[in-house]
Amino acid sequence: MPIHRLLTAAAAVSLIAGAAMAQTPAPAAPAPAAAPGAKLAPNGDLITTLKMSTQFTTFVKALEATNLSSLLKASPGLTVFAPTDAAFPQAKLDGLIADKAGLQKMLLHYIINAKIDSTKIKGTHGPVASGAGDQIVLDGTADVFKADNANIIQADVVTSNGLIHVVDALMIAGSVPATLPPPPPEPEAAPAPAAEPVAKAPVKKKKK
Repeated sequence: MPIHRLLTAAAAVSLIAGAAMAQTPAPAAPAPAAAPGAKLAPNGDLITTLKMSTQFTTFVKALEATNLSSLLKASPGLTVFAPTDAAFPQAKLDGLIADKAGLQKMLLHYIINAKIDSTKIKGTHGPVASGAGDQIVLDGTADVFKADNANIIQADVVTSNGLIHVVDALMIAGSVPATLPPPPPEPEAAPAPAAEPVAKAPVKKKKK
């Protein structure tokens, strides 16, 4: 999905959320946050699910700094690849926050405007368009599925408005080829040894 469409959606979501806030009662108290290292459990929408875990504080901070959290709050049918805090060095985030446009484009690379669950990844290898306008290369040909250079360490966290796949590294666009290399050619079979000629017995002449 082109960047400007995602950003327009984010702005619209923000306006709608602001108008609804004055009319709706305060939400119920959220469930306790998950312990570090625990499996990510669904808890409402995409951004609320990420916030309720202690493993994605850096990713959530980046989303809020670029006004993308509202996009993950109400936009339907999204797939989000969420890097854990261990995958997202603080030093890198501090540098990126100074460049909001660059950080926003980086984060949009982690979003697909469609639901891509593990059944659609399994056995396939190829690119899928991201919200940044570039491509995420998904690889389901091995035991551990990959998104670009990152391993998907937990798949198919189903929220009210999309899916989350947890990844163990920052995804770098273009870090892996979009197509698998062709298999090496089969080695040619060695030619069979030539058969030795059969010696013919000498013909005996008949005596007259």
